[in-house]
Amino acid sequence: MHLRDLTQYLRELEENNNRPWFIMNKPRYDILREEFLQVVTDMIAELGKFDAQVKFSNPKKAMFRINRDVRFAHDKRPYKTRFSAAVAPNDMRRPSKAGGPTYYMQIDGSGKLLFGAGEYMPPPHRLKALRQHMVDDAAGFRKVLKNKKLVATYGDIQNEGKLMRPPKGFDPEHEHIEYIKLKSFFVWTEIALPLNQPEKLVPMLAAGLKDAYPLVQWMREAKSDAPEE
Repeated sequence: MHLRDLTQYLRELEENNNRPWFIMNKPRYDILREEFLQVVTDMIAELGKFDAQVKFSNPKKAMFRINRDVRFAHDKRPYKTRFSAAVAPNDMRRPSKAGGPTYYMQIDGSGKLLFGAGEYMPPPHRLKALRQHMVDDAAGFRKVLKNKKLVATYGDIQNEGKLMRPPKGFDPEHEHIEYIKLKSFFVWTEIALPLNQPEKLVPMLAAGLKDAYPLVQWMREAKSDAPEE
């Protein structure tokens, strides 16, 4: 992947976030998109070495579209200014609705690589299941929180978006109550892109995401009812 070309393109897109500029620079986008597809393909192959559930995930389905949905947004800029992908187990359909942990990565124009894993704003049935799993398997969750590699790479589970009070039905004195109050269960970190050594990108991603695997495994054990239609 030509990382310098990608970050330059994304910086220019941020400054010229409009359809005429995008159309004029479409050949650049098409080349970079194809290169990013190869990165995601290689990343999935590496993830499959330690997580069999994503071994056959479709890289095209993992990639996010660059077009923004502006129908109900105050921000009417039509394009995202990052390339990103979320890998779910073997072509899981609509993971945002069904729920379940995914591996995530994104590249932006500032030269930063963000990656992590978990469930961001899961649907109600999954949120309830994850919270109950913390109660039913408190020891297992405690073990995940103390995993040395996970802590070294990510620190703690992100606490962005949190209830002021414990959700109904949960003991306010439970050892994991501060996590039970979370609305998302996700670990992530941000590092500099290896601009001068792009061949290191996929190995860096694979190594970092492998450190999140204990959390992914634990989250998959949370049993939930089928999502409401």
